[in-house]
Amino acid sequence: MLGVVSLAQFLAMTLWFSATAVTPSLVRDFAIPAGQVAWLTMAVQAGFVVGTLVSALGNLADVVNARTLMFIGSLAGAAANAAVIIAPSSTSVIVLRFLTGAALALVYPPGMKIAAGWFRDRRGLALGLLIGALTLGKALPHLLTALFGDNWHQPMLLVSGLAALGGIMVLAVVRDGPYLAATAPFAPHAIRKILSSRGARLATFGYLGHMWELYAMWTWVAVFAAASLTASGMTNAGAAGSVAAFLAIGSGAAGCGLAGYLADRFGKARIAMWAMLASAACAALTVVVFGTSPFWLYALVMIWGFAVVADSAQFSALVSEHAPKEHIGTALTLQTCVGFLLTMVTIEGMPRLAEATSWQYASLLLVPGPLLGAWAMSRLKKPI
Repeated sequence: MLGVVSLAQFLAMTLWFSATAVTPSLVRDFAIPAGQVAWLTMAVQAGFVVGTLVSALGNLADVVNARTLMFIGSLAGAAANAAVIIAPSSTSVIVLRFLTGAALALVYPPGMKIAAGWFRDRRGLALGLLIGALTLGKALPHLLTALFGDNWHQPMLLVSGLAALGGIMVLAVVRDGPYLAATAPFAPHAIRKILSSRGARLATFGYLGHMWELYAMWTWVAVFAAASLTASGMTNAGAAGSVAAFLAIGSGAAGCGLAGYLADRFGKARIAMWAMLASAACAALTVVVFGTSPFWLYALVMIWGFAVVADSAQFSALVSEHAPKEHIGTALTLQTCVGFLLTMVTIEGMPRLAEATSWQYASLLLVPGPLLGAWAMSRLKKPI
């Protein structure tokens, strides 16, 4: 069941960066103003925030079966993504990206709930593998861009087909696990009950520090890498930057799996703390490797990509352990809602800092988030 759910998450999450990976082509074909370029990614974040907020307020993840939600979200997201090809204007492209993000709000948290329902003792590893598959799915569009070049229609249609296939798989193959809480009636005070748990609060705070860095890194690593490679004298820096982004994001899949394995042995909060300290160090080191040998750039972004998402599943696992059992779906949805809302700050802020200084210093904006998140995890971790 974990393998099928992970594969479905991988397929559906190819939608997330499908437009980000082909940004130059979309800017050219839709005459997107420079001030709106960041919204190709931020619109997905905003749609996801709205979708998860509505779901959390309505306890949707606890009232409706998670497999049904994943099926609906995958198909709706696939349709919105494919519609970009026939969009009449840049504004409509951004609206469709918003709708894609809103649809994915029915995929991501329900997928975690399904996986948590199959595991109790090894939940850290299970969610780590799930988030690893999700991470690899978000990396795939960058690889497709490197393969297809300026022909952006084919990869957009391809990822829509993959997402639809993932939704069908969940509904046709996946079953509810023995530890999955039964669907519950609407509870108007569910969020208050969730936030009354110290463990759930600290896990959510740590998640916020993690999200301050994660999506801004994923969004702009291709641009940062291309700027660094250009400064080092490389001629085809654009395509090389896309490859660097694929390697950076894709390496996170291994990070999620290894962190999940270690978390079940040494403690989820402890492993999350170590991962955030490592990713903060990598963000700071971008200043040092910028414009140097491509070898050092590729090495750093792969290590950074490995560490930056390694902790992600552990925040979900911690919340699923500390939140009231009957409200786990709502707790996971609330956590992701607030976290993704925060990502919009750094996604917008990084290019502004780069414009004011250069891409060499833009990643310094991300350092405080994981440091504060690591502090929160130090308050939650248990002695070995």
